[in-house]
Amino acid sequence: MIKKVRWGILGAANIAIKKVIPAMQNGENCEITAIASRDLAKAKKAAETLHIQKFYGSYEELLNDSEIDAIYNPLPNHLHLEWSKKAAKEGKHVLCEKPITLNAYEVRELIAIKNQTGVKIQEAFMVRHHPQWLKVRELIQTGKIGKLQIITGFFSYNLPNPENVRNRVDWGGGCLLDIGAYCINLSRFVLETEPKRVSGLIERDAETEIDKLTSAMLDFPNAQATFTCAARLMSFQRMQFFGDKGRLDLLIPFNSPADTPTQIYYDDGSDFYRRNLETIEIETVDQYTLQGDAFSRAILNGTEQVIPLEDSFKNMAVIDAVFRSAETGNWEVPERL
Repeated sequence: MIKKVRWGILGAANIAIKKVIPAMQNGENCEITAIASRDLAKAKKAAETLHIQKFYGSYEELLNDSEIDAIYNPLPNHLHLEWSKKAAKEGKHVLCEKPITLNAYEVRELIAIKNQTGVKIQEAFMVRHHPQWLKVRELIQTGKIGKLQIITGFFSYNLPNPENVRNRVDWGGGCLLDIGAYCINLSRFVLETEPKRVSGLIERDAETEIDKLTSAMLDFPNAQATFTCAARLMSFQRMQFFGDKGRLDLLIPFNSPADTPTQIYYDDGSDFYRRNLETIEIETVDQYTLQGDAFSRAILNGTEQVIPLEDSFKNMAVIDAVFRSAETGNWEVPERL
């Protein structure tokens, strides 16, 4: 019999209801046992829709449930630290949406709580579980494009509604924390090292004050990475990796569909018109299912999780440095553990 982790969900956020919970319910090692909302009726409706056994009208009630092993925290960004800490103190393992906190200092708090309680805490960068990213790193490590020298990333959407949580600056809104974090995380993942210094350029929205357009340069010891993210542009995403012998192009690097395969394009540069592109097709997967099962197995087997909390500190330290650079106009060095 396959062992399963009993999960509780904090809140009824859209990402949880529409994507993460259904995906985890399809997993081999996840059992969604309960969901909580500060609105009992909302929790009941979500439980009925998703066939979840228990529902609560407060987060505290869910955390006090002895039949819950782990919680998924998709609350607004400014509540990530508070409720992840509370869950850990109740002995619950924590999978928390990104950004796991609002800055690197707060990640230090989570690391301390993790060390005190012995629970596992992981940031939900679902992309790190997708086979297309494992394949990209493998291709680069085996020399498919020669020496990797440049990474470029772009991620944008158009979301002007000032009431949306992504547009609440006091709640940790803005495009850098929301989507720029992906470009940083995956550049670090592929290069397997940390940037020595970073430079950032930010344009803020006049009405909401969030960063609506952010670009950055990351100076790694062995390569350079650049990215742009935006919250007031047409929706688009792309990541490319350039070496001296070729290029890899990911068409849907972040929001990979759960119902169709993804593709990686390889270009050896021999045809300027790209008529000889090689398409590397990756099997159809749901990265949220893979994420839930991987974290559940780490709990069940007592093994290391895919994304250590220390990795989240390093990612947040780069984000902090981009924010600082945009203020100072200087290159900034990310904080180290």
